[in-house]
Order: sequence, then structure tokens, then C-alpha cells
Amino acid sequence: MVNMKNSHNKKTLISVALASLILTACGESTSSSQGDGFNEDKNTNTDFNQGQLVASLVDHVITPTFEQFSGLAQAQYDAIESYCQQEVLFEQEATDSQSVADSKLAAQTSWREAMNIWQQAEMMQLEPLLNGDGALRNNIYSWPDKNTCGVDLDVTYFKEGTVNGQPYDITKRIASRKSMVAMEYLLFNDNLAHSCTGPMKPEGWSNQTEQYRKVARCEFATEIAKDVRNNSQTLLTAWLGNGSDVAGYANRLKAAGTEGSEFATEHDAVNKLSDALFYLDVFTKSKKIAEPVGIEFNPCGSQPCPEVVEATYSHHSLENIVNNIQAFKLFIQGGDDNAIGFRDYLLDVGDKATADGLDADIEQVLASAQAYQATLAETLVTNPEQVQQTHNEVKNITDKLKSDFITSLALELPKTAAGDND
Repeated sequence: MVNMKNSHNKKTLISVALASLILTACGESTSSSQGDGFNEDKNTNTDFNQGQLVASLVDHVITPTFEQFSGLAQAQYDAIESYCQQEVLFEQEATDSQSVADSKLAAQTSWREAMNIWQQAEMMQLEPLLNGDGALRNNIYSWPDKNTCGVDLDVTYFKEGTVNGQPYDITKRIASRKSMVAMEYLLFNDNLAHSCTGPMKPEGWSNQTEQYRKVARCEFATEIAKDVRNNSQTLLTAWLGNGSDVAGYANRLKAAGTEGSEFATEHDAVNKLSDALFYLDVFTKSKKIAEPVGIEFNPCGSQPCPEVVEATYSHHSLENIVNNIQAFKLFIQGGDDNAIGFRDYLLDVGDKATADGLDADIEQVLASAQAYQATLAETLVTNPEQVQQTHNEVKNITDKLKSDFITSLALELPKTAAGDND
């Protein structure tokens, strides 16, 4: 394997808008402005090989993550299908309750394992996942869009095999009624009553036996798991290509700067990859931590609000945050000893302070998030200060990301990160 860190085949950066100008408009409370004449040609003025950075992140970070998730999505489908078979057998008095409980626990474990890797993939939202307003991403994981009543209704539609007079087809259903969000609700919520409070309610649901409802719910969970598996394969094909004339997005990124590429320069591809990092700011920091703890507005009136944590039923919210940070760490550090990451680029342009600062901040928040003695929802009630501290530690990272990081590397701040002051 070629050691990219020692490569001397380096190319020059093109001009891009100074990130500090954007940050001035954002109002972010970070020291991002620079004096007149700073980096006037909007270039990092080094010969760092950006093409190797792109290739390294694609090959050592993103592709392995997508491949691992695809395998786990298949395992998740197998486990949930096996669990549902046990529920059917129990209904027929052909198995015992312990076998059902064991298979359900295995199904829940498979969901957790798949979710851990998907939360890393959440930090890798590039074209295949962003196309069509994020349709593919949402079909796999629709959060923060969720609709438990919609899921309850679709349980009955799937059981009946029809919806609105047409054969039931999960691929035509909106994301909030399926995806791993709906799967969590079906696998971890033991309350078999429907959650609908409006005029639309599952007809006759409350009159069914407990076991009928368990079977109906697990059958729909199996259908969702199959759909997630299929979408994971669609993602992998879109990323890697189909082996013929259609190039996957991975190779299109790596072809940046070559004749006919959609990316005029390698720096354009680097900027696409850096855009993905801002998931940490917009979602991890703001929606997963600031909103539940009350730093940002929430349904509880800007007070700690356990009801709005990401993983309401599985209590997996902290693990999700940890995996977001782990993926961010892979982007910064490169994934393995022979790979390069954004840290190497920062060192090449002489910004060791930001490189070391990000490393330290990453380790701090990982240690903090892994030190919780209760779930995020429970901690919001018993010790909201601990959650506020975790928010501050993530903010230390995102402040550097929105200031020194993009300024030193002459990268553009994505529009999604503008105007965030929490």
C-alpha cells in the first residue's frame, strides 16, 4: 500500500472565497476574521496533494462505512425476520415465550449494530444521499422526521395488503412511515396501543388480540428492514458504480481536476467532503444536544425536554452522538496509519494549532459522552448540566470547523452552517 503521507506528487490549490468573509455575516462567536490582505489570493499557497486526500477519504473512510452498513442491513433484516417467525409460531402455540424474547432481543441488537454504523454514515452525506432532497438517506433513516401514527396506520395497511384501494408498496410510502426510525418504534416500544390522536386511526386495531398486534407489527418491521436493506444496496451501487459505463460518485470525486470531470479542480472535491463535516454542527450539536437540553427552542419551552431526544424508544441517543464524533475523527485523522485526513492538510499549511486542537477536542467529547451513567433522556432530567457540558465540548469542535479550519484550508462554509450562534 502506498503511504500517501510521504507522497511528493503534490498540486496547487485554486482560488476560493475566504471563509472568514462568510463567517463575518454569520455572526458566529468565534475568532474567524482576518486582517486586510490576509490570504489575498484565496489560496493556501502549498503544494499539498489534494487528490490523494480525496482518494484516501473515499477509500479508507466512506467506502468501508457504506459497505459495512450494507452488510449490517442484511443482518438486521435476517434477525427481524427470524424474530417475527417466532411471534407467528407463538400465535400458533408452536414455540415458547423465552424463544420469542430471545429472538426479539437479537432483532433489537441487530438494529443497534446497524444504527451505530449508520450514524457514522450520517456524517458522509454526499450526492447519492443528498439527491432528491435526501430521498435515499431518508428512506434509510428519516430522523428528525418521524410519525408514529403514520407507522401505526401502515402496520394495518400492510397487514391488509392494500392502501387507498391499491396494493401496498412500501417503496411508494413516505419516509416518516418507514426507515430505521419506524423500525425503532416497532422493535422497542412495547405499548401495543396505536398513537393516533386525530381523526385518522387504525380501524379495529384496539379490538385485536395482543398477539395479533405483535405479529402485525413485526411483519411490518420485517418489510421495513427489507426496504432499508434494498436502499443500502442502492446507496452502494450509486457510490461505487454498477461495474459498467456508469461511474459511481466515489470515482467521480477521485477524478476531480481531470478532463471532463464535474469538479474543475481537486479543491472542489475537497470542499464537497468538508461540507459533510458540518453535519456535526447542524445536527449533532444543535438538534441532538442543544434542542433537547433547551439551549435551542424545543416543545418544552426551552427547558430540558427528554421527549425530543433522537432515539426515544431504544435509548440509543448517546451512542448516536458518539458515532457521529467517531466518523468526524476518521475524516480528520484519515482512518488508518497509511491514510491521510484533513489533519495532514492543516499541518501542510502550517496550522498545527488547529490540527492539534481538533484532535484534543474530539478525544474530550468522546470521553465525556462515554462517561454518562444514564441515558440522554434520563440525564436531561437528573443532570442537565452534564448535557450542557457535552454541548459545549461539541461546540469547541464546530467553532474551530467554522473558523480556523475553513480559513486555513481556503474552504467555503456550507449554507447550512450559516447563522448558527448557539
